[in-house]
Amino acid sequence: MATASVAFKSREDHRKQIELEEARKAGLAPAEVDEDGKEINPHIPQYMSSAPWYLNAERPSLKHQRKWKSDPNYTKSWYDRGAKIFQADKYRKGACQNCGAMTHDSKSCMERPRKVGAQWTNKHIAPDEKIETFELDYDGKRDRWNGYDASSYALVIERYEARDNARRKYLKEQQLKKLEEKNNNQNDEDGDGDGDGDGDGDEEDDEDDLRVDEAKVDESKQMDFAKVEKRVRTTGGGSTGTVRNLRIREDTAKYLLNLDVNSAHYDPKTRSMREDPLPDADPNEKFYEGDNQYRNSGQALEFKQLNIHAWEAFDKGQDIHMQAAPSQAELLYKNYKVIKEKLKYQTKDTILERYGNAAAEEELPRELLLGQSEREVEYDRAGRIIKGQELALPRSKYEEDVFINNHTCVWGSWWKDHQWGYKCCKQTIRNSYCTGAAGIEAAEAVNELMKSNIARKGATEEVAAPVEEKRLATWGTDVPDDLELDEKLLAEALKKEDIRKREEKDERKRKYNVRWEDEVTAEDMEAYRMKKVHHDDPMKAFLS
Repeated sequence: MATASVAFKSREDHRKQIELEEARKAGLAPAEVDEDGKEINPHIPQYMSSAPWYLNAERPSLKHQRKWKSDPNYTKSWYDRGAKIFQADKYRKGACQNCGAMTHDSKSCMERPRKVGAQWTNKHIAPDEKIETFELDYDGKRDRWNGYDASSYALVIERYEARDNARRKYLKEQQLKKLEEKNNNQNDEDGDGDGDGDGDGDEEDDEDDLRVDEAKVDESKQMDFAKVEKRVRTTGGGSTGTVRNLRIREDTAKYLLNLDVNSAHYDPKTRSMREDPLPDADPNEKFYEGDNQYRNSGQALEFKQLNIHAWEAFDKGQDIHMQAAPSQAELLYKNYKVIKEKLKYQTKDTILERYGNAAAEEELPRELLLGQSEREVEYDRAGRIIKGQELALPRSKYEEDVFINNHTCVWGSWWKDHQWGYKCCKQTIRNSYCTGAAGIEAAEAVNELMKSNIARKGATEEVAAPVEEKRLATWGTDVPDDLELDEKLLAEALKKEDIRKREEKDERKRKYNVRWEDEVTAEDMEAYRMKKVHHDDPMKAFLS
């Protein structure tokens, strides 16, 4: 029950309220009415019917359950297709050069390109289209029926009604035709008859054949022959539903087609007969060839291929299962078929690109490609037209053969060293000025001069003589026999070695700034050898 607000009630009032609710649910008391005068269903639960306290509802209502926020910009209107807003009499500046409408330009014009546009003829100016913009919400953008005119469905109804009328008319004509043939046959026959009831029986059979079977004409009634109301078990405990039985009751049951004991086996539990019960019968006269026929045709083969693909993919390491995720398995199978087809065409294109296609090398003549005409054009010996008009080349709606900066060819008509350029002057700079044949000759002369200078420089360049590296016989290398030492330098080296020895013994005599000399001469090495103390020398005690 929808209550206005939660207030304190005594025990008696609470009991009366409960009794009133029970009476309303049983239909003994009238239902509660909201602010708009609508009845409130008494079976609505309290947590849905009771309004929140902050709404301060004075009367019972279900308004708090309805959508109360509305978008002011939302609209259900749609584009007014084909609507025109203004028809101009002459061309306006900024309008379409083709049709003269202000709502679009010449590139986006949907009208057939005119031979001479409306900008120059100032005639047949097209009206301006009505351009609208709508702000749709989330559901409005995804509504596939948005803007659909329901009245257009009347055309579909009319088409089907016309088909039914044509069918009835055809059946009626066939009936009248058979009646006329019957009357003509009766007039041609003699009046003598056998007198028995065979003639009457034949007439009744003919009348039955001529009578239009309404059940066959009305196909909509035949569609309901397979609907059977029966109990269907579901997860929720069972519900009454419609089960479609695809077998017509007038047809012979499959287990009665062949009563031989050794014929095809019939399983009564699953109602299946996999083999053909009449294998020797005419295939054109049989309407049932066993359940295996359906398993090996139609969508059953696709389902089988899908299962095989799922098994093979699972064996190769993919996480796919036909029963656990059938949608995923079907999507992967579709992607597999697309990739396989693409790879097939890619292999074919690769082979054609490498070896060529002899069937497609032979080009068709231009007359067959562009059609033939009876127009006659006569030329003189110099190639000038004497009679007739030359065939004009078709031009597109975009700019063509526009030459800039005195060029006679368009940009991109020449290619050299991976660069585009102009064919007329062989320049690769887009905004360059055309220099013509003189520029081509100058460029070639510059290239020849550069090549000759490079060749001359390479011929006159002197090769530097190799510098012999001076190696000192020091640092433990073998002293050659022909080494000559300077006596003065050797004496100085011996004095330096004595000073170095004294500095090593007394750290106080060591100078603060130590200068290291990386270069060691042969005299320094000889002084080091002479002053070196050998441990195995028997006179080493006297040296100190």
